[in-house]
Amino acid sequence: MMTVLWALITVLAAAAERPAIVVDGSQPPARMTRAIVLTPAEGPPVLLYAAVNQTDRALDVFTVMAFVFKADGTLKARQIAPGRRNLDPHETKYSTLVLDGSPIEATDVIVAGINQAQYVNSEEWWRADLQPAAEAAVPLKKQ
Repeated sequence: MMTVLWALITVLAAAAERPAIVVDGSQPPARMTRAIVLTPAEGPPVLLYAAVNQTDRALDVFTVMAFVFKADGTLKARQIAPGRRNLDPHETKYSTLVLDGSPIEATDVIVAGINQAQYVNSEEWWRADLQPAAEAAVPLKKQ
């Protein structure tokens, strides 16, 4: 396990970094507080993000959604993945999402957010449709 962690740290240390735009749904129990896109010399870009539980209840699981937009604001790709498990009340954890759904250009805009969450010992899910917020967050370029 340490070898894998060390290899990941080595690859990410040599990566180019740029910010991602963070969006939220209505009244999210957890939200991203920071997100950056790391582009290593080899392999797909990686979204590194911080997720914070904003409630007094523990979260069992949450999912993260990332959108890739062309520079002109056209949606190019959408990707979803599980986030971290067991996010205690008001706890912040860091995690990653490998952006391997489509090739990403240097001019593409990455938008991400938490779109689902489930509390510990609950069958209910909080859900949000992030696409409208993501589309609104992308600065449009005139052609």
